[in-house]
Amino acid sequence: MIAFIDEHKDRTSCGLRWGIEPICDQLPIAPATYYAARNRVPSAREVRDCGLL
Repeated sequence: MIAFIDEHKDRTSCGLRWGIEPICDQLPIAPATYYAARNRVPSAREVRDCGLL
């Protein structure tokens, strides 16, 4: 869901920008949860798994 918000936060429709908060209002995620996920440091497991790809 975080990736979806990142991809669409700057999108415009009818002259209006979607933005993070309006998207979160329509999805089952709080804006604070989005910001926390974006600012989180990757775990050692995530870093190790990326090296396997």
